[in-house]
Amino acid sequence: MTKKERALALMEGLKKEYPDSICTLEYMDPYHLLVATRLAAQCTDARVNLVTPDLFAKYPTPVEMAAADPLDVEEIIRSTGFYHTKAKDLVIQANQILERFDGKVPDNIEDLTSLQGVGRKTANLVCGDIYHMPGAVVTDTHLIRLANRMGLVDTKDPKNVEFALRKLLPPEESNNFCHRCVLHGRAVCTSRKAHCERCTLNDVCKKNF
Repeated sequence: MTKKERALALMEGLKKEYPDSICTLEYMDPYHLLVATRLAAQCTDARVNLVTPDLFAKYPTPVEMAAADPLDVEEIIRSTGFYHTKAKDLVIQANQILERFDGKVPDNIEDLTSLQGVGRKTANLVCGDIYHMPGAVVTDTHLIRLANRMGLVDTKDPKNVEFALRKLLPPEESNNFCHRCVLHGRAVCTSRKAHCERCTLNDVCKKNF
């Protein structure tokens, strides 16, 4: 079985297991997803979802965030960890969106990664979930772990994983594949242990060859 054949088989298996491929961060618009993803660094999506309602009630758009005192933002997002850096990034980022992009969240990787605190993972998530860009690959820790265990890649470098999976997956399926890997990584193929005894991908996962 080639890597491409395995990728397609895994894609179909995950699609059957998790028909609803969703981002577990809660958001109302592109800006909210951008902010929530920044807060999710070194923090669970569940915790971020508890924090963002208060944050967006006070700072719903880049206009309000750009004028915010970082210390006030820190108080709201403190429980997400690394709140000094995150608050600083959010205020600078909002100003950049206003100054460079007329207050709109960019719709491409290059412009998104030019913003403060935005890496390729966040940029791909926004492009895939918001702008439905084909070929978006969100290389979070779950995806990187599963892609290695399942035999699709042999690298833990996020950018290398992203470009490798772009070659293996149909562009229109890549974003959903990433979301399903997150769900599978939390439920079955966890960081502590791969629960192969209850995994529906046993017949195609490289771990079993």
